[in-house]
Amino acid sequence: MSDSWTIVVDILPELAVAAGQTGLMLAISLSAALLFGGPLGVLLFLSDAGQPLARRWLFVLLNTVVNTGRSFPFVILMVALVPFTRLVAGTTIGPVAAAVPLSVAAIPYFARLVEQSLREVPRGVVEAAQAMGATVSQIVFKVLLVEARAGLVLGFTVLAISLLSYSAVAGVVGGGGIGDLAIRYGYYRFQTEIMLVTVALLIALVQVIQFTGNRLARLLDHR
Repeated sequence: MSDSWTIVVDILPELAVAAGQTGLMLAISLSAALLFGGPLGVLLFLSDAGQPLARRWLFVLLNTVVNTGRSFPFVILMVALVPFTRLVAGTTIGPVAAAVPLSVAAIPYFARLVEQSLREVPRGVVEAAQAMGATVSQIVFKVLLVEARAGLVLGFTVLAISLLSYSAVAGVVGGGGIGDLAIRYGYYRFQTEIMLVTVALLIALVQVIQFTGNRLARLLDHR
């Protein structure tokens, strides 16, 4: 076995741990995006002019919050949230700690994607539901989310891939994961083989996420 393959085989256990850490970061941040970013995006849409809960002041407030949250480069956001991360996770090192700024970045990102998906629902469908006496909650759950489900899945797929890239950045500054492994071995130790393996793993993960998202979106799209 060549020296290059020996290096790769020796690193496999650590690579498995790094992949698990990346998976944990993604699981936490994507869950936060669904729990908080989803409702935020729905409320942002509903509060706009011409929508069932139209409130100009509320739309401006939510729109400002979402835009502000999306304005920070992720590295700067991680540094700015160090006190908050320590308060929530009890530490600033490790995948759980890295998941805190990842979640904060994911929430406004997904909220905007949800709003954009809901705007693609034909206005006539919502008006028909209102004419039949549907409540706001019925309009949301039985009309908007059903009609926009394919777009929501694609938006969630885009978010997942973006967070995978962010998690690699988080690993560089102590978050662990695949990014941390690539820097420690591929950059500091000049082991190009490890860098290539981590890059190949990231590419494979992106392909799997995108394929799964596209497939699910096609299944849910009734048009």
